[in-house]
Amino acid sequence: MPYAPGARGAAVSEPAVTPAPVPVEQLRFAMPPVHASPGEERAYRRERLAGALRLFGRYGYEDGVSGHITARDPELTDCFWVNPFGAPFEDLAPQDLILVNSEGQVVQGHFHVNQAAFAVHAQVHRARPDVVAVAHTHSLHGRALSTLGELIEPITQEACAFYEAHALYDAYTGVVVDEDEGRRIASALGGHKAIILRNHGLLTVGDSVDAAAWWFLTMERSCQVQLAARAAGKPVRIEHRDAVATREQLGSDLVAWINYQPLWRRISRTF
Repeated sequence: MPYAPGARGAAVSEPAVTPAPVPVEQLRFAMPPVHASPGEERAYRRERLAGALRLFGRYGYEDGVSGHITARDPELTDCFWVNPFGAPFEDLAPQDLILVNSEGQVVQGHFHVNQAAFAVHAQVHRARPDVVAVAHTHSLHGRALSTLGELIEPITQEACAFYEAHALYDAYTGVVVDEDEGRRIASALGGHKAIILRNHGLLTVGDSVDAAAWWFLTMERSCQVQLAARAAGKPVRIEHRDAVATREQLGSDLVAWINYQPLWRRISRTF
């Protein structure tokens, strides 16, 4: 070990060497996968759907037998994978899911489907060929905000993802059991990512299961923040220009997919 001259017994410290940066191309960053076949994509969607349902169950979004997440089959595009009627969300695995056609008839599986909820999902899928997944459950804060008959306000960064990108279905006619009501809801949704169903709750869509699930999760939290902020005082809205700019940064389905990945990694360990 080297010593400094004249400093008996004192060690000379070597100057710290700054590590070389890791080349960017060697850094990992998850992106949506490209599938080699419809069968591979089907297995992927079923796994993600089961994971999203488990996550929703863990977050307490399950309320009796109410609630669905549907995922369009990549090959049979007028058929949809969905959770079986009455099955606990947290127990679901990919093999438990059932395949239902656009008329609500089970074409694969041995369990019933919740016809009332599927009536809405089927019409949304029919009206939006771009949509892979639709999520709707009776979450607490989404239901609470829905009773006010108003939209989510741009009062937080996360809420800006929905700024001028979600709708309100300003009617309530009981449990949706017919196609006409489903069509009216799909029409009110239009090209948006989400809709608040007055006196009912939230519904979100996405070009992947992950995106639809993330939009539901963050929309539910935005409802919670809005209700809490209003109870505490008068929330300050983010200005229009800034809200639009933030939505352009955070409001795409790709960003939703990326945001969802930590939750997917956590819930996928339960399979």
